[in-house]
Amino acid sequence: MSFYERYLEYKNFDFETFFDRVSEQDIINTISKDRITELEFLMLLSQKASKYLEPMAQKARKLTIQNFGKVIFLYTPMYLANYCVNQCVYCGFNIANKINRKKLTLEEVEKEAQAISSTGLRHILILTGESRRESPVQYIKQCVEVLKKYFRSISIEVYPLEESEYKELIETGVDGFTIYQEVYNEEVYEKLHIKGPKRNYRYRLDAPERACRASMRSVNIGALLGLDDWRKEAFFTGIHADYLQTRYPDTEISISLPRIRPQCGGFTPPYVVEDRDLVQIMLAQRLFMPRAGITISTRESQSFRDNLIGLGVTKMSAGSSTEVGGHTQENKSEGQFDINDRRGVEEIKQRIYEKGYQPVFKDWQAI
Repeated sequence: MSFYERYLEYKNFDFETFFDRVSEQDIINTISKDRITELEFLMLLSQKASKYLEPMAQKARKLTIQNFGKVIFLYTPMYLANYCVNQCVYCGFNIANKINRKKLTLEEVEKEAQAISSTGLRHILILTGESRRESPVQYIKQCVEVLKKYFRSISIEVYPLEESEYKELIETGVDGFTIYQEVYNEEVYEKLHIKGPKRNYRYRLDAPERACRASMRSVNIGALLGLDDWRKEAFFTGIHADYLQTRYPDTEISISLPRIRPQCGGFTPPYVVEDRDLVQIMLAQRLFMPRAGITISTRESQSFRDNLIGLGVTKMSAGSSTEVGGHTQENKSEGQFDINDRRGVEEIKQRIYEKGYQPVFKDWQAI
C-alpha cells in the first residue's frame, strides 16, 4: 500500500459541504478530546474553527510540553548546489531562470561547515537543486563525509531517491530526510511542474515512505502553502504524516509549514495564507498529531516566529541562507527564495531563552 491510496479516498471529497455542516459544538467537542480522528482534524481546519484558536492554543501548548518539553531544536540549511533540471513555476532554481549556477567543491563545503559549526549548531540540513548529473548521490556522500566531522545530525533535502540510495546515505552518516510534496492536489501539481522528472507526482509522493523503509531516523514532510487551498493542503499533509507515523513507529515524523516566498521568476501564489491561517494549521496539526515535530523556518518574520514559540513549534532554523556558499562566500549565487528572519544564531538563541524555552543544538548523536 502507498499513501496514494489514502489520497484517492479524499481526492473527490466534498470539502465545502463538509465545512458547511460543521457546527461550533463539533469544534468544542473535538478540542476536548484526547485523540481526534481525521475528520475531526478537518473540522479544526474549517473557517468556523478560526473562532476557537485560543482554546486550541491552550491545548496545543499543553500537548507540546507534554511530548517535547519546553525546548526548541535549532538547525541551519546549507545549499550545496543550485543546478536543476525541473521547470517548476514557483521556484527560483527553475531551469528556465537565468541565474548564476554553482556547486560547492569539497573544500568549499568544509569552509561552510567550519563557519556554521562555529556558531554552536550541530544539526544541519543540506540541499541541492534537483539534478542527478550535477549533484549525484556520490557527490552528496562525499559532502556528508566532510560534514560529519562537524555535525552530529545531517539531514538531506534533495531530489527523490530510491530506497537503496537512502540506505547508502544512511550508511555514510545521514540520519534525517526532508521533502515537500509542494502541492497534494494532483491536477494542480501537473500544471505547476511543466518539465522535468519532478512531474512524476507518485514518485515524489512515495519518497518519504522509501526513506522510512530504509530506516531513516527522522522524516519531515510538508506542502508549500499558497499553491492551492490551504485547508485541503494542510489536511493532506496531516493525514500523510499520520500514515507514516502509524506504519513506521520507529521513525520520527515531523511536519514543516512553509509559505511560498518571493523568488527569481516573480511567481505570484494563487492563494493567500495569512498569519492567522498558519497559526490555525499549526494548532490543528498539534491536536491531531501530539508526537509529531513541527518546523518553522526563516521564511517567516522574526516577530511572527517569536510569537509561535509555545504554540506547537518544536524546531526552527537559524542563521539561514538559501544561496550556495551563503555562509562564507562573497560571490554568492542567487538564493532559492528570499528569507524573512535574518537573525543570527546567537540572537535567536537569546530570544528563545527570553520566551522561557531552552534552545537545543544537539539532541541526537550516532554511536
